[in-house]
Amino acid sequence: MNKNLSDSISFSCGLQIKNRFMLAPLTNQQSHENGELSDDEFNWLTMRAKGGFGLVMTCASHVQEIGKGFPGQLGVFSDDLIEGHKKLASKIKSYCSLAVIQLHHAGMRSPFEVIKQKAVCPSDSDKHSARALTLDEVHQLKDDFIQAAIRAQTCGYDGVEVHGAHGYILTQFLSSDINKRQDHYGGSLDNRSRLLFEIVEGIRATCGKAFLLGVRLSPERFGMKLSEIKSISQQLIDNYNIDFLDLSLWDCFKKPEEYPDSDKTLLQHIAELDFKNVKLTVAGNIRTGEDVQKVLDSRVDFVTIGRSGILHHDFPKRVMKNSDFKPINNPVSEAYLKSEGLSDTFIDYMRRWDGFVEEINK
Repeated sequence: MNKNLSDSISFSCGLQIKNRFMLAPLTNQQSHENGELSDDEFNWLTMRAKGGFGLVMTCASHVQEIGKGFPGQLGVFSDDLIEGHKKLASKIKSYCSLAVIQLHHAGMRSPFEVIKQKAVCPSDSDKHSARALTLDEVHQLKDDFIQAAIRAQTCGYDGVEVHGAHGYILTQFLSSDINKRQDHYGGSLDNRSRLLFEIVEGIRATCGKAFLLGVRLSPERFGMKLSEIKSISQQLIDNYNIDFLDLSLWDCFKKPEEYPDSDKTLLQHIAELDFKNVKLTVAGNIRTGEDVQKVLDSRVDFVTIGRSGILHHDFPKRVMKNSDFKPINNPVSEAYLKSEGLSDTFIDYMRRWDGFVEEINK
């Protein structure tokens, strides 16, 4: 067994992750349309905890009904949803995994057919048929993120991750391409990042120092610049008492778009930050045991696994046993995916990934 991979890591809040593997927050569309946890989603997530992931994170879970981003999304916007979350958090923790919920709002990426009304955005977006939030609504959005974290703590989760990546509403605020506000939530980078910082500060103040708190950011796409994300990341590390930073890099090993002539990969640029006591995890094309070790050797504390965690519920155990482990080749059959805990709904969703699911000739 590779000792480095199975090392436990202590967070500033006092909690420990038992190894260096986190399950990525993966869209799966398996829960009920009112936001309630389904048996399918419960089984999918708890199977990953049983499979050895030291931290199991839920899919993106919306903090307002208008922030729903996809059908069958798990919600955390109402006390009516608490019962399911209590059951899920308890079961994940029974396998000595940390149970963490990702707090999310899709903003302009909320489809009309899903929310049955016009989506919201920092400023009007004709392209996405989204309207600008009023200042009162921005303040309400901040409060609802914080209330969702309080709700998660009540449910027994070890912590939360604030989703500021992938073009969802907090990215929309951060992006100078999307955010055209004229008030103190738009304009300069300080203003565009204000809402994110206020949410993080509010969660820490209300949930306390012993609650695990992370933030997910992505340094490219949707108008994001690596230089700005590095600046925001360093501010989060220096001033906002977070426990971990989760950087979704799309591909850890690619060259950054902002610096195409750079000798350094995207991951190497991120590793230049002064992380102090904040732990770093990254996601992006980490598929094999060799990839895991390569990333961990780059000043990363633990890896975030998506695709390989779908293919193998026990990916951490397999890699800790065999550092050269490679996941099964795609495409894979529906029967195989069902054996790995995916429902018919999730399998249908995975057909969007080219060549992932075996096509059946009819």
